[in-house]
Amino acid sequence: MTQRVQRALISVSDKAGIVDLGRALAALGIEILSTGGTAKLLADHGVRVVEVSDHTGFPEMLDGRVKTLHPTIHGGLLARRDLPAHMQAIAAHGIGTIDLLVVNLYPFEATVAQPGCTLEDAIENIDIGGPAMVRSAAKNWRGVGVVTDAAQYASVVAELQRDGALSDATRFALAVAAFNRISNYDAAISDYLSALQPDGTRAEFPGQTNGRFVKLQDLRYGENPHQSAAFYRDLYPAPGSLVSARQLQGKELSYNNIADADAAWECVKSFDTPACVIVKHANPCGVALGVDCLEAYTRAFSTDPTSAFGGIIAFNRPLDGAAAQAVSKQFVEVLMAPAFTAEARAVFASKANVRMLEIPLDGVRPDGATPWERGRNAQDVKRVGSGLLIQSADNHELKRSDLKVVTKKAPTEAQLTDLLFAWRVGKYVKSNAIVFCGNGQTLGVGAGQMSRIDSARIASIKAENAGLTLKGSVVASDAFFPFRDGLDVVVDAGAVAVIQPGGSVRDDEVIAAADERGVAMVFTGVRHFRH
Repeated sequence: MTQRVQRALISVSDKAGIVDLGRALAALGIEILSTGGTAKLLADHGVRVVEVSDHTGFPEMLDGRVKTLHPTIHGGLLARRDLPAHMQAIAAHGIGTIDLLVVNLYPFEATVAQPGCTLEDAIENIDIGGPAMVRSAAKNWRGVGVVTDAAQYASVVAELQRDGALSDATRFALAVAAFNRISNYDAAISDYLSALQPDGTRAEFPGQTNGRFVKLQDLRYGENPHQSAAFYRDLYPAPGSLVSARQLQGKELSYNNIADADAAWECVKSFDTPACVIVKHANPCGVALGVDCLEAYTRAFSTDPTSAFGGIIAFNRPLDGAAAQAVSKQFVEVLMAPAFTAEARAVFASKANVRMLEIPLDGVRPDGATPWERGRNAQDVKRVGSGLLIQSADNHELKRSDLKVVTKKAPTEAQLTDLLFAWRVGKYVKSNAIVFCGNGQTLGVGAGQMSRIDSARIASIKAENAGLTLKGSVVASDAFFPFRDGLDVVVDAGAVAVIQPGGSVRDDEVIAAADERGVAMVFTGVRHFRH
C-alpha cells in the first residue's frame, strides 16, 4: 500500500540533523507536529511547526510526562488505513492520521554509563511516551513510517523526495529497526535496575541479564556440517575485536574459522612487540616474537610445522611483502593483521581462497580504564543445558613484580623474560597445558591434556619433531603441579626454569624437588584455566 506522507510527528532527544530533516519535510508540504525543545528548535530555524498540545487540545502536564500519551496521537498512528471502520472512527473524533514518526528516546544508556549516576537520574531518563509512540507506529507499519535513528534520515528524505511516499519494504524495514531499538532500550533498563543492590551499589551480575547481539552473517554450517550457525556481534563492540574485521579476500568464514581466528587474535594482540601466533583447533601451536613480521612468523612456524598446516595465522603488526611471501608457501586458512601492505595483498591475490582479515588496532588503549577500552571482553559466556555460565573475562596481565621466586636458585633476567612470555602463551592454551619456550619463541606446546605429564611428553615430541632442543628452556603451566613427577618430566626434557600458579597442598614437595634438580621456580599466584 502506497500513500503520500501528509503529516509527520517529530520528537527527539538528540537533535543532531533534525533541523535539516524538518526543512526537507516542510519543503515537501508535509505538516510537522512536534514537542517541547524539538518544536522550539525547528521554529527558531524557520520551520513551521504545530505544537502537539495544540494538535491534541490537551496541555502538557506532569513536567512533560503527559504530552504524546493522548488518543489524538495514538489514534493517528494506530488507525489502519485499509479498514473503513478505523478511518470512520478517527474521523468521528476529529483525529487526523500521522504518516511519519521521528523519535529518538531519552538517553537512558548514556545516563547510566556516567560515573556517579544516581537512581533518580536513571529513572528520570526512562522514556515512556517515546517507546509507546514507536510501538504504535511500528505495529501499524503498513500505514506509518517510523524513524528511530539519525542515520535513517537521509534515505527516508530521498525516497520521499522521489516518490512522495515510503514503500512497504521501507516501512517494514523501519519497523523492524524500531522494535529492535525498543528491545535494546528495555533490556538496558532491565540490566541496570536488576543489578542495583539495597545499598545503592550495582552487582557485577544482574538479577536478569539481557544479551543483545546483531547478526553479521549466516555461516555455511556450524562446527559440523549437520549444524547450522550464524555470526553475531555485540551492540557496542570493543575496538580491535574480531567482529570489526574487514575481509579483504577469500571464502566465507566458517564457524570453526571464526573460533580459531578469535583465539589467535586475542593472543597476538596481547603482545607489545612484533609477534606471530599460529592456531590450530583454538590452541596456539606456535607463538614467537621478532624484530618484524617475517622473523616472528619464521620462528612461530618452526615450533610445529605439522600442526600449523591449514591453521590460522595472526600478526599484531601490518603484514609486509617479505612476510607475506614466507606465509604464502604454507597452506593457511585465515590470515589476520592490523593492515596489509600493497605488496602483501599482491602476494595473496592469486590465492583466492585464503581469507584475509584486516583488524585495525588504532582504537585500542592498552592503558584504558575498562576492558572495553583495552579491546577486551568484559565477560565470558558459555552455554550449558537451558542456562548460561557468565564470568568476568580473564583479563589479568602478569607483571614481573608479581612473581615470587620460591626456589634457592633464582631465574636470570633472560629467563624471567622468557618465563613471562611462556606464561602469556599458556594463558591461551587449554587447561593443564605445558608450554616450553626459549628466547621469545615457543619450543613445544602440550595442549589441554588430562595430566601435565602427558602434556609435557607431547610438547617434547613436538619439539623433537621440529628439530628444536628443550635444553636450557623455560616452561609454563597454567595450573599448579600437584606432584613432583610433573616437575621431573619437564626438567628431564631440558627445562631450567618453571613458572606456575602455586597453591597446591604439595607446593613444599614440588619446591624441594626443584631445589633438588637445581632449577628455578616462580609462582604467579594466579591460574588461567581454559576448559
